[in-house]
This record gives sequence, C-alpha cells and structure tokens, in this order.
Amino acid sequence: MLRRPYGNTGIELSVVGFGGIICRDEEPEKAAEIVTSAVDKGINYFDVAPGYGTAQEILGPALEPHRDSVFLACKTTKRTAAEAQEELEESLRLLRTDHFDLYQFHAVSKMEDVETILAPGGAMETFEQARKDGIIKHIGFSAHSEEAALALMDRYDFDSILFPINWVVWNTGHFGPRVVEAAHEKGVAILALKALAKRRWQEGEREGREDFKKVWYHPVESYEEAQLALRFTLSRPVTAAVSPGIVDYLWWAIAAADNFSPLSAEEEELVAQRAGDLEAIFEAAA
Repeated sequence: MLRRPYGNTGIELSVVGFGGIICRDEEPEKAAEIVTSAVDKGINYFDVAPGYGTAQEILGPALEPHRDSVFLACKTTKRTAAEAQEELEESLRLLRTDHFDLYQFHAVSKMEDVETILAPGGAMETFEQARKDGIIKHIGFSAHSEEAALALMDRYDFDSILFPINWVVWNTGHFGPRVVEAAHEKGVAILALKALAKRRWQEGEREGREDFKKVWYHPVESYEEAQLALRFTLSRPVTAAVSPGIVDYLWWAIAAADNFSPLSAEEEELVAQRAGDLEAIFEAAA
C-alpha cells in the first residue's frame, strides 16, 4: 500500500484509511476478519467516531491485536471541555486503547461551533491537556463547511484537517479548492472524506437498500468509477482518503490505490465532464 507523509511528523499513512463505520452492527468475528484483512493489505490508518453507532465497541476488540502497528483517529462532536473529556474517556475505553494518534473535532459546520470550541471552557482545553498527558498525539478536525474550516485553520495550528475532497463536489459544487489551498499553504495535513461519493439520493431511491444503509449519499457505481474517483482525490495534496462504510468499497479503494497514478490533464477534463449535472453532496456557499 502506497503511503504518504502525515504533515511533518515523520509518520506515514496508507493512502486509503479504514472508515470505522464499516464495523457498525457487524458480528465481532466478521469485524475482526475485515480489520485483519485490511491490515494485511497495508492499511495502517483507522478512523472512527462515537456517532457511528456501535462502530467503536466492535472495532475496539477487532483492532486490539494490531493496535501497536496502526494510526488510530477518533472524533468528538462535543464542544465544551467537560463534555469532550467525558466522551474522550468513553472512546478510549470502547476502543481498548490508552491513546489516540489523532483526536478531532467532528463535523464542525457552524461558526458558532468554532467560537465555542476555542473559547474558555471549550473543547480545545480538553484536547490540549490530553496532548500534554500523552493521551492524544495530534489534534485535528473534520468539517463540512468551508467557512468553518478556514476559520479554524486561521485561529489554531492544527496537525490535520479531514474534509470532503471529491470529484463531483470539487467540479460541480466548487467546494474544496479554497480549503485545500489554505491547508497546503499552512502545512496542515489533508485527510479526505467522501472520495467515493457520487451524488445525492433522489427521493425514494434509497428505500429498501440495505446494502447502502451505512452511507447517506449515492456512492460510485463501479470499480472503474471508484478508481477514477480515488485517483482524483489522491492527485490533490492529500495524505489519505477514508473509505466509505461499505466493505466492498474498501476493497475497491485498496485495489485502486495499488494501481495509483496521478490524473493527466486530459483525465482531469474527463472527470469534470462526468461530474456534469450530478447533484453534489456539498456545494460552496453562494
């Protein structure tokens, strides 16, 4: 598995990250099999969050035999110090670890969240104390808002950002270029969300689709499309792309990474054309 530097830390991550939501509601034996196979295929970057249902409690035992050889990232949606401390402790317990390699503010989407996190009594106080205590190694955030992402990076020296870097979102929604440029200029490592997303669901389209119950968007529809989508994301200054919540898409992403080459100028045009009139899952603010 191709690996890339995680900022200037000296750490290198597999360019495909394991999306912990894959483990949600899986039988423990099945989850252990999936995790072990992913590690055997070269994945060393795992990402999970309390908001992913049972994912933490199932991923924890499955990952435990491999914990010393992987980079484990977790998140919290809590915005105050006390609440973040409580959730951090619970995540450590469920994931059977004494530290996180990366701990992130999850889904920062409003300027109100930015203000609360960084204010006295805000969750950043918990993050910084945990880093001093060795409980977390690096501090980052995920965001679905360009405004919030840019504001956070302007006001704090983050190690990384987890952000949608996607072929349709970028070309049709015009969402992402400003954030990637700012992060790259500031030396903030870029981790990608939604690389294998395609478009929004149409009304009623998702009903009864149990195979898509762990993704809220319509994903790419073939390995060829997955390969093109991942190549688009990894052709940006991105360290790694986190897989969707469908295990078959994880295997597609791994296969695509094994055959990675940057998109040519002609292929960039092809991707933009294929994005066409697709309804992007995120769009830049007017």
